[in-house]
Order: sequence, then C-alpha cells, then structure tokens
Amino acid sequence: MIPKEILEKVRRIELNTRGLVREIFAGEYHSVFKGRGMEFAEVKEYAYGDDIRNIDWNVSARMDKLFVKQYDEERELTVILAVDISSSGEFGSHTQLKREVAAELCAIIAFSAINNNDKVGLIMFTSEVEKYIPPRKGKKHVLRVIRELLYFKPENQGTNISAALKFINRTTKRRATVFIVSDFLDEAYDTDLRVLKKKHDIIA
Repeated sequence: MIPKEILEKVRRIELNTRGLVREIFAGEYHSVFKGRGMEFAEVKEYAYGDDIRNIDWNVSARMDKLFVKQYDEERELTVILAVDISSSGEFGSHTQLKREVAAELCAIIAFSAINNNDKVGLIMFTSEVEKYIPPRKGKKHVLRVIRELLYFKPENQGTNISAALKFINRTTKRRATVFIVSDFLDEAYDTDLRVLKKKHDIIA
C-alpha cells in the first residue's frame, strides 16, 4: 500500500509540471532534441540552407564535392531516464531534497515524451542498478515512474555511474535519448559514457 503523502506528492508534481509541458515543450519537443529520433536514409549533394552538421566528410572527400546525410524521422522516440538515487540525493534545501528535484525534472521530460507518443523507461541506480522499468507509453506508466522515483528505497548508498551505463548498453538495443540525472559524485565513468554515446543520444 502506497502512503497517502506519496500519492499526494505524485499528484502535486503532475499538476506543477503540466503547465511547463504544455507551455514550454508544446511544439518545441523535436526542436529541443534536434537530431534525435532520426534514421539515416541517403546522401545528397549539399545545397544552400542544408545543415552543415550533416555533411558526410567521407563521401565529400571521395566525390570532391560537399554531400550531406539525409534522415527519415522515426515515428517514435525511446526516452530513458537514468536516475542516481544514491544517498547524496537525500541532501537539499529545507524545502526540497535533490531527489525531489530529480523527480520533478523527470516528470517534465516524461510527460513531454508521452504527449509526443514516445516511450519512457526508468533506470534507478546507486552502486548498482536497483530498479528497471522498461520503456512504455501512457500517462499511467509515467505516474508509476514518478511514484517509484519518490517511493523506492534503495539498498545501497554509493554511486556507480559506469554500472548504469553498461546496463543501458546491454538492455537498450534501439537508439534512444538517455537522460542521466545525477550529481555526478563519481569517477572513472568516462570510457563507458563514450561507448554509450556511439549508440545513443546522451543528455546529462
């Protein structure tokens, strides 16, 4: 049975973030994450106005002309929230803990994603991955994600970002946008971050 105060917090976060999602992210969702949710289609000769970030330098060098990559937009994105729930998240001001701020941030991202018919998954980690909720759509699913962020009691206190990054690499086969929500009080995760960036879009 989930305590009443947790359900009230979930409801309050939903209400607080609804306006932000509607006003800030409405119509801006894809432009905020430009280049996400795109699959390579073909190359074409560069024309004025094309995005220079899409220049294919290998093809351009061979053909002695500038060519740019073209992409087809995927019908949906997969958003992964990788959230640090180690003991350092229990600190904060007298009004809000870091963990509560993280939950609100994740709520904004998650509600924006489902408004765009995208999937949202959750990974909660300390010195190991403690909870995994596979990506799904729908408001009910997002409310569960927020509830877990507020209610879940971790077994460990430390932080191992590398463990979370390796877990994402193993479990998320399709290209995803991964939000790493942490205070990053850890070391030696750079290599795993670079490996994950080759496959997914990472936002820290």
